[in-house]
Parts: sequence; C-alpha cells; structure tokens
Amino acid sequence: MSAAVDPAYRHYPKLAEFRERVEAGGAALKLYHLTAADAPVPDEVAKLCADWFAEQASAVVAPGDCGFVILHRCGADFYFLLVSVWRGSNELWEAVWYRHGDMPAFAPFDPAYPPEGGAPRPAFCVWELGIVAHESAAWGRYLASPRDDTARSRWVDDIFEGAV
Repeated sequence: MSAAVDPAYRHYPKLAEFRERVEAGGAALKLYHLTAADAPVPDEVAKLCADWFAEQASAVVAPGDCGFVILHRCGADFYFLLVSVWRGSNELWEAVWYRHGDMPAFAPFDPAYPPEGGAPRPAFCVWELGIVAHESAAWGRYLASPRDDTARSRWVDDIFEGAV
C-alpha cells in the first residue's frame, strides 16, 4: 500500500521568514512569509496582506488574542493567509483566507470540503507545520512561565526563520 502522494509530486524546501509583529484588532500577532527561495511574496500581495490586517483582522481576532499569521505563497499566484490564535489557554484556532490570480483582496476560504461534518478537512501543509511547530513550542514555554509582562515579551520575541 502506498501513501496518498501523487507519483509526479516532487517535494522541495521552502523558507519561513519572520516579517513583523502586528497589533491588530487588539491581538498580538507574528507575521511570517512562507515561500520558495526564488519566489518571494510580491510587494503588491504584501500590501494586500497589510490591508487585510487594517480592514479584516478585528472581525477574526479578539482583543487579547495572541497568535501568528502565515502568508504562504503556493505557486505563481495563489496565496493562503492562515490566521492562528491561541484560545482556551492551549488550543490553536485558525481562520483561513486566500487570494488567487488578480483578486483585489484576500477572501475567506471555504473549500466546501467535506460537505458533511466529521470527515477530515485540510489543516496545515508540511511547510506550514514547521512554523506551527515552533509557535506551539513557544506558546508552551509561555504557558509554563509566570505569564507576566516579561514572559509575554519573551513570547513575542520568540520567532522562527529558516528552511522548512
């Protein structure tokens, strides 16, 4: 029995780059770009991401949320904007937005899959999980700390960059 991998698929490394800390909608978020080494996020897409923070973030995140956002370039002109926040003390909650082609803005992503509840849904790809793993460990360190202002500052400064 073989794994569910297309025989034509060829895996390659991508780069995770921490871009900035963003205070949006009362939440503290770390913004990462995730791209192939030779295909960074174009300036116009980075601007659409900044517009999303200014115009949409407050509808997605709550004051006091802590989390991270991954702007993932998937191929030539498809992007995921993965908004992940820590809630319920130790739970990672996610909202997914996307942009494809010349869409004028990021839009909520609903793959309409599965049509019924209870079946598996897309979550994170192997590249995104590199960032998620780091952020999970960073949040765990915060949870085990006194959770005071110093610990929060340590969490904010605990970023990931590198190959995934």
